[in-house]
Amino acid sequence: MTTAPLVGKQLDSYQLANARLNIYEGAVRSSKTVSSLIRWLRYVRTGPAGPLAMIGRTERTLKRNIIDPLIGMLGPRRCRLVEGAGELYIYGRLIYLAGANNELAKAKIQGLTLAGAYVDEVTTIPESMWRMLGTRLSVPGAKLFGTCNPESPNHWLYTDLQRASVWLDGAGRLHRMAGDDRLNLARFSFRLADNPTLDADYLRALELEYTGLWRRRYILGEWVVAEGSVYDMWDPERHVVPAGRIPHIRRWLASAVDYGTSNPFAALLLGLADDGRLYLVDEWGWDSAKERRQLTDAEYSRRYRAWLTQVPRPEELAGTAVQAVGVTPERHYVDPSAASFKVQLHHDGVTSLSDAVNDVVDGIRIVASQLASGRLLVSDRCKGWIDEAPGYVWDPKAQERGEDAPVKKRDHYLDAGRYGLASTEYLWMREPWKEVTGAAA
Repeated sequence: MTTAPLVGKQLDSYQLANARLNIYEGAVRSSKTVSSLIRWLRYVRTGPAGPLAMIGRTERTLKRNIIDPLIGMLGPRRCRLVEGAGELYIYGRLIYLAGANNELAKAKIQGLTLAGAYVDEVTTIPESMWRMLGTRLSVPGAKLFGTCNPESPNHWLYTDLQRASVWLDGAGRLHRMAGDDRLNLARFSFRLADNPTLDADYLRALELEYTGLWRRRYILGEWVVAEGSVYDMWDPERHVVPAGRIPHIRRWLASAVDYGTSNPFAALLLGLADDGRLYLVDEWGWDSAKERRQLTDAEYSRRYRAWLTQVPRPEELAGTAVQAVGVTPERHYVDPSAASFKVQLHHDGVTSLSDAVNDVVDGIRIVASQLASGRLLVSDRCKGWIDEAPGYVWDPKAQERGEDAPVKKRDHYLDAGRYGLASTEYLWMREPWKEVTGAAA
């Protein structure tokens, strides 16, 4: 793997990153990560002696986002990961690895004395971990380097960024601020234009995929509040298609379940069609309150399995005869908290059963980007999903806490759809497709 020479803001941030805390923030694909990594490599070679640490939301994301690119840049001899040990060696120097996805994570670094640290996606780790990490950087001359995309301006990190003593802003202007309230922190704000290697087609694809909140944060690099409609790009005229006009489904990617007892139970079927688009083809649900009857896990399993044998394929609805009855999804993704229901499904012979990916905000982003680009369409048989989408809004109380979260109300079919999209992203993301222009129907 070769790396182009640093230019513009990339080079400026490399030269200016001499504070105790150095944060690279801004748009996706804006070169902030590679700029920060090159600066981190210099620090690993020349920084003070002592233990180092690299931290991410999980060790898996740290490996994917940071360690694999480092191995690509340096080669496996100069950058060696010891699988299962939580250790990385760069230029022969030991670096401890840690995931930080909950409040208990701070215990992983308690007691350490660190000479330096690198943090991937700072906004995704708990504040308690961040504050603990600051106390561990006690070797004289210790420095931290971190990256993040913008979040809510109520996020705890944004409060720190506002107190930076050095700020290279989005336009490339350098600000040096003095005062007793200023932190020994350098902030580097990146825009897409700061990465000269991006081609026009890729930039156009990003423009299609990100709208509203996601465009402002991930394309423009702005710290803005999540407010109003979650799927503000949702347009029934554009996104709803009669089931009989869906092209042939060449892969039934998943059936995804949002399990409910007192709350509604919702299941959605996701397919990849010959046109490369994703379709929510059909749904089934049970609302105990409306039906005035609570089903057992065994009853849910029986009705769920029966539904899959009765789902009409688009060819059938269009009048073309097919031999197969119902559909067999490649995997069944179930709400991770529904342990008893998964046991029941397994007992009833359902195979290819997995916990659904349940990162709510990231899952919403995936659904929103596919709706915005027009790649995700919804069958008119999915009436629950269609009914819930317009009223799905961000929670203002969560924003006051610096968190992004939707209001948990009438979202069961939406959750099931999110499970399906997010859990199968690795299967469909590289599939070619053509943009939708105008109404889906």
